[in-house]
Amino acid sequence: MATVAGASSGCCYSRTMSNRLAQETSPYLLQHADNPVDWHPWSDESLQLARRSQKPILLSIGYSACHWCHVMAHECFEDDATAELMNELFVNIKVDREERPDLDKIYQSAHYLIARRPGGWPLTVFLDADRHTPIFAGTYFPREQFKELLRRVDEFAREHSDDIETQGDAISQALASLDPTSRASADTTLNDAPLKLARQQLEESFDSEFGGFGAAPKFPHPTHIETLLSAWRATAESAAPDLQALYMATFTLTRMANGGLYDQIGGGFFRYSVDRRWAIPHFEKMLYDNAALLAIYSEAHAGTGEPYFARIAAETADWVIRDMQDPEGGYYSTLDADSEGHEGLFYLWTPQQMDEVLTPEESVVARQHYGLGLEANFEGQAWHAYAAVPIDDLDSSLAPAAAAAALESARAKLLATRDARVWPGRDEKVLASWNGLMIKAMATAARVLERQDLAESAEAAARFVKQRMWKDGRLLASYKDGRARFPAYLDDYAFIADGLIDLLRCRWNSENLTFACELADVMLEHFADPNGGFFFTADDHEKLIHRPKPFSDEATPSGNGIAAQVLLRLGHLLGEPRYIDAAIRVLQAAWPALKEHPHAHGSLLTALHSILDEPETIVMRGDEGELVEWHRYVNAGFNPLRVSFAIPRDAEDLPETLAARTARGEPVAYVCRGTACSAPITSLEALTTELGSSPPG
Repeated sequence: MATVAGASSGCCYSRTMSNRLAQETSPYLLQHADNPVDWHPWSDESLQLARRSQKPILLSIGYSACHWCHVMAHECFEDDATAELMNELFVNIKVDREERPDLDKIYQSAHYLIARRPGGWPLTVFLDADRHTPIFAGTYFPREQFKELLRRVDEFAREHSDDIETQGDAISQALASLDPTSRASADTTLNDAPLKLARQQLEESFDSEFGGFGAAPKFPHPTHIETLLSAWRATAESAAPDLQALYMATFTLTRMANGGLYDQIGGGFFRYSVDRRWAIPHFEKMLYDNAALLAIYSEAHAGTGEPYFARIAAETADWVIRDMQDPEGGYYSTLDADSEGHEGLFYLWTPQQMDEVLTPEESVVARQHYGLGLEANFEGQAWHAYAAVPIDDLDSSLAPAAAAAALESARAKLLATRDARVWPGRDEKVLASWNGLMIKAMATAARVLERQDLAESAEAAARFVKQRMWKDGRLLASYKDGRARFPAYLDDYAFIADGLIDLLRCRWNSENLTFACELADVMLEHFADPNGGFFFTADDHEKLIHRPKPFSDEATPSGNGIAAQVLLRLGHLLGEPRYIDAAIRVLQAAWPALKEHPHAHGSLLTALHSILDEPETIVMRGDEGELVEWHRYVNAGFNPLRVSFAIPRDAEDLPETLAARTARGEPVAYVCRGTACSAPITSLEALTTELGSSPPG
């Protein structure tokens, strides 16, 4: 590809060297370093250039695994004529939404206000040079339409400056009005109405034929599944257990894992399904999706005992460790949808390709099971594997056990063959927030599946974040090529702290507790709104046109929801009322939105459940070997209101509250419900009696 360089004014070009993105660490930005566009990263320098030149800013936001970002890059940003027009009329700024989710949140919201529909990626926004308020916003544009748009925006910006200023004021006011805190009251009494309404809303949107919620394109929505599992568990001991909630959750999990949304050969989940049946996915793999799904499949196995859910969780965890974990411990961000210029090519098969690497017996089983005996399901030419025919229903001379063994052998051979293909691009930056989600998921799977290798994976990631991304008492959001960059966001602090707490539930490490408390304290000091809730950016962050305070779940859980969960768990573990009070203020601040659209606030619903129904916190002390059976017992089943910690007798650097809970010769357990704690319990029999008398909801 030809290389380019821009003069300092950003207007005149000689095709001799890369543009300014060549100095960045983001794989997405580096994908555009050789465009003929004079791209700039978002920086004081690029913003000042726009002010000096009085050219509008063309802001393009995307990420490395984004298929339509690649398409627009090829059609527009690699085209000399289009680039010449962009360089002449605009200061062009390229942003990786995974490094700068603050900018993405603001301008996605602005797109919604302008276009009256959700945005997406690539996000294309034209900004006023001085105030950075939007002039126009869209997403993907084909080349000729984009070139015409460039000319029209330039003309409008030159001839309608007063209209642009008026629109900027209106958008700024509209962005500020998105915060439901303005309609909230500190005197709000929390109740279970949102929990009941969310359950109703999810049933109304449930696809009873194929599982999931809503129509195509279909996303996994793990927080919806968690809400349903919790609704079932809250009633499980009653005379009328909510079996429909359990069915909706487990049916959805089964259909997703049987479908092409799940990578049947290598493990792990793709981003979403383009169809109702979960058959054909959008082929990018995101760390955050797989973290949430690894956790929920583990919890579903814990709640139901279903071996299939354990298998999917185990295979997903194995994929993450094999393909997405840096040797130093951090987890990578994404795998691209495309390879060799085609979406999904890496994952597709033909019957002939399978025959070439499998024995006849293996091929018969694999082709039937993965649907290669049916009509080609990808563009009429190739097959994307899904669980088309159950093992027990195969038309084969093999007994089911032998067929299962043949399939497992075939799967290993197909994976080895696939690994020799040209791989999709892998974005190897380490994001603090997404690592927090995966630390939590690995720790959950380690606890449920009793796999210490998964706990070790989570520990390695936690050490990586602490050593590489924690500087001078503050967290940095992104790490790549030896550089930790960008002041961290609310999600980074909340998700890492949440992951550390689940890691403590799996294996005790006093340093991880200290780190979790430090993260919580930074949230309270630098992110908290005195009116309740947490802003997405810190009080000393770069000043932007809006300071978001998001409460709803998006592709990842709400930072406010996870922060509330973290503060509640730490508050009850350590006896810290200020943590619990801050969590309650989050719910009160979010209450107007939570009442209106509770199903969109699953992470806040989890926190609300813990406030309304007293959580159960169990602290056990003793020699590690003595606590194994105790720990296994208290961790059995799916108990969303129960957290337990097995702290070795000789653990050091404990907070005063925990240090006082000592083992007195034999192991000892302390059971706290809310803020009321039991007397010391010194036998497993007594512990089972105590817990059996009051099962957690």
